[in-house]
Amino acid sequence: MYILALETSNQAMSVAVMNDHDLLGEITINRKQTHSQQLMPAIEQLMAASALTPEQLDRIVVADGPGSYTGIRIAVTTAKTLAYTLEKELVGISSLAVLAANVRRTDAIIVPLMNARRNQVFAGGYQWLDNKLVNVLNDRHIDVPTLLDELVALKQPVIFVGSDVAMFGDQIRTTMGEQATLADALTGIPSAARLAELGMNEKSVSVFDFVPRYLRLTEAETTWLKTHDERGHRPYVEKV
Repeated sequence: MYILALETSNQAMSVAVMNDHDLLGEITINRKQTHSQQLMPAIEQLMAASALTPEQLDRIVVADGPGSYTGIRIAVTTAKTLAYTLEKELVGISSLAVLAANVRRTDAIIVPLMNARRNQVFAGGYQWLDNKLVNVLNDRHIDVPTLLDELVALKQPVIFVGSDVAMFGDQIRTTMGEQATLADALTGIPSAARLAELGMNEKSVSVFDFVPRYLRLTEAETTWLKTHDERGHRPYVEKV
């Protein structure tokens, strides 16, 4: 199975082409650049270097959030467009799961997190069970003190992973002490190859029903709800 995997949910952009479990090529760029300008050239370069045509792909796997609204929409829109026009399978995987997958061979709870500003994060909890990465604490938008208190109560070792972990390092160490380990910076960069692995055996979804997992209201929705009674309100951001 030939898989194209796309991850642009945060600062880093990662694109990979896999043939089953064999990595044919991967491009990862970790700079503050515009993903919309980088993504398609990276895909074209990688496909050419892998000696593949788009028609040879079997599946498109995309990191569908949480993370940057703009970043998520770029990858998801690209993935949906490719899947639709090429008539290929489409699979969405949590961006937090992609980070968690970088941490291997551990019995600890893996907590990937992304900065969501105002001392809040996007975070989840994952563990390796029978060689499969399992979501044991739901992905969510949560303030850091609440997250740390919940993790302390579990009384299990925890590994934090993600490029934003360092900014919360003092809080984590103060609250959790030796219960917590912070993964290094390289481990915190998402890998599209890991994304492809996660999406390899997942059930594909309809291009028309596929939506990102933002996990919080958009800024426009938040502003609107401050001045409007929106009981029964449907989200502004549904599909891309």
